[in-house]
Amino acid sequence: MSLSKKMLRDIKINKTQFISIFLMAFLGIFAFCGVCSEYYGLEQTSNDFYADNNLADGWIYNTTITDDALDKINNFSTDSEKQLVVKSVGNFSNDPDITLHFIEDNKISKFNVAEGEDINISDDSGVWLDKRFADAQNLTVGDNISFSFNGLTIEKEIKGIGYSPEYVYEASPTSILPDFKDMGFAYLSHNAFPSNIQYNVLLVKFNQSADDFEDSLEKSVDCLSFTRQSEHVSVSQFNEEMSQHKMIGNVFPIVFILVTFLTLLTTMTRIIAHQRTQIGVLKAVGYRNRSIIMHYMSYGFWPVLGGAILGLVLGPAIIPNLFYPTMSYRYSLPAWHPGFDMSFIIVAAVMVISSLFVSYLAARNISKENPANTMRPKAPNISSSGFLESSKLWSKVGFNIRWNYRDAKRNKFRALMAIVGVMGCVALLVSAFGMNDSMEHLKTWEYDDISHFESKLIVESGASLSDIDSIREDVNGSTIMEQAIEIKVQGNEKVGSLLVLNDTNLISHTDKNGNPINLSDTDISLSAKIADSLNVGVGDTIEWHIVGSDEWVKCEITNIHGEPLSQGIILSKDMLEESNLTFSPTSIITSKNVTDDYDSIKSISTLTEMKNNWDEMTGSVMMMVSILIFFAVLLAIVVLYNLGILSFTEIEREIATLKVLGFKTTDLRKLLLTQNVVFTAIGFILGVPLGFYLMTLMMNAAGESLYYIPSLTLGNIALSAVITFAVSIVVNLLFSSKIRNLNMVEALKDVD
Repeated sequence: MSLSKKMLRDIKINKTQFISIFLMAFLGIFAFCGVCSEYYGLEQTSNDFYADNNLADGWIYNTTITDDALDKINNFSTDSEKQLVVKSVGNFSNDPDITLHFIEDNKISKFNVAEGEDINISDDSGVWLDKRFADAQNLTVGDNISFSFNGLTIEKEIKGIGYSPEYVYEASPTSILPDFKDMGFAYLSHNAFPSNIQYNVLLVKFNQSADDFEDSLEKSVDCLSFTRQSEHVSVSQFNEEMSQHKMIGNVFPIVFILVTFLTLLTTMTRIIAHQRTQIGVLKAVGYRNRSIIMHYMSYGFWPVLGGAILGLVLGPAIIPNLFYPTMSYRYSLPAWHPGFDMSFIIVAAVMVISSLFVSYLAARNISKENPANTMRPKAPNISSSGFLESSKLWSKVGFNIRWNYRDAKRNKFRALMAIVGVMGCVALLVSAFGMNDSMEHLKTWEYDDISHFESKLIVESGASLSDIDSIREDVNGSTIMEQAIEIKVQGNEKVGSLLVLNDTNLISHTDKNGNPINLSDTDISLSAKIADSLNVGVGDTIEWHIVGSDEWVKCEITNIHGEPLSQGIILSKDMLEESNLTFSPTSIITSKNVTDDYDSIKSISTLTEMKNNWDEMTGSVMMMVSILIFFAVLLAIVVLYNLGILSFTEIEREIATLKVLGFKTTDLRKLLLTQNVVFTAIGFILGVPLGFYLMTLMMNAAGESLYYIPSLTLGNIALSAVITFAVSIVVNLLFSSKIRNLNMVEALKDVD
């Protein structure tokens, strides 16, 4: 009980240091558990959603899935389900695109009903509609809706509204952000198809690996296109988003945890050094070494335990809710819940146990001394003269530099802690500002350097070429064709995009560094990111096909281009037609700001709207940047303030001696300021490359669709420097009153 009272009294006396330890432990666990809770919540929710609704292991596409092909495929698959998937236009004022699934069963990639009744395969009058689309169009169960496709029009009653595991992410044909008022999906019974049905998609489940299944498929059936689960647009896009969040969650808290231990070790070392006499008295009155060590181990245990528990509780409760509003706009899941993983408990427990070990390291040496030696003041650290002190340069430097150099040599660990703490702060700031720079660079690269059109007119499916040409002439524009494709090289496949240009200067081309390049009408250019991932280059041969078509094209790469937002192939209309494919315009681009309505135009997007959509799409990343900046500044304040108190306490005797010798308060403030600034400068220099490395790790986790060039401007490096040095100087100024009011009798009496 006496030792417990002593511990509470000591913690109160040194409350600033222990508050720092508490905050460091709290911030480390808070950040780790919060960000990872958001990630694990998405992972657990999506995995449960996929499992509950039996997401397909793969999709096989062909113009017609024949019974013969089905029999062969069933020999090496565990289950399969045929569907007819067609693109339709909803009969609304805005002519939305609705993908219709005519199904024979609802056992693979099942439609998940949120409102209304379950799918009834024998019901030919009902339709089960995408909830996001239904909400955007204010549709409810019982409403009638009609679709037009392939010259046919059908009208059905909405029997249910819900979600599909194949549509967690829906790619918009008109913008980088999904606009659920303009697109959606629907499920219908095969009996609802108005004529003889011919299925074009086969959903499969299998027990073997995707590679083995694809090998069996290629050996058994010709002219089929296969997409494995991991390459499905919805699954891959969602996984890429989660991977980036996981990377940030794993890397980000390491700095806080490391600094927590450094702070704890230096604080405990200082407290024990100042309590040598008390420890000697405790030994003299009969306290065992074990009791004394346990006593001082509790100093670090309780603040770290409190911070870890509070971080465990508040992290998952606060941070996920900062991301979910932006995430739920882009992705469709029935529920959004923070997740939990045993790693949260493990990391917190390891941190608490490590705090005991760190405190033990600080206390073990003094426990070996006998009571008489323990009651004597500890001899000051001695540093021998090194090369610098023996050189001629030493006599030319001022007292300020000499004193700080020798103080750093005597207290190497404190100097190391200062440098590491500042380095961590700078690394977080640089990575945060670098991510912001890189996102802005992507935006400028795509919408200023590559795109020179003002309006992009999305062509209605089924629009006649004569109507398209008439509109193109009216707006003085150019037609382009954009399609989703699959690219294959030596068994490796990537999903990408095809861009076919028709003699236009409204779209420029750049290399992977963003420098302008020219592509001729005979060039077939592959994007740098896909080229790197497939390990191919100029002169290599690749195969590709348009998704939904079973006609593969073999071609030789003649160029490599850099593209920030969409990865794939760029070629001319002539080269497309040489490959026996038809140029089917999907958009018209023009330098005019088009506001007129055209019958064959589905929607019009301006460059300004595209930039706004980009800002909305990157909202979750910008939220992460804001959190990084906030915690980096908080880290700087806590570390530098704690360091200042630690430094002042350790050199209190020296300061008092210098005051006795006639040094003014202003001179002594300069001594401490010089030390702070030098340590901050070293930490800053080391922190910039570390921050750039952390930023590169996080950018590389962004997935396959975005191509980042890690970017860090001199302006943001300067801003990081201003923040770091400003905090350092302000913290130093807080100790002016301590120097002015220093009790020299108290400070010097230990050396009597």
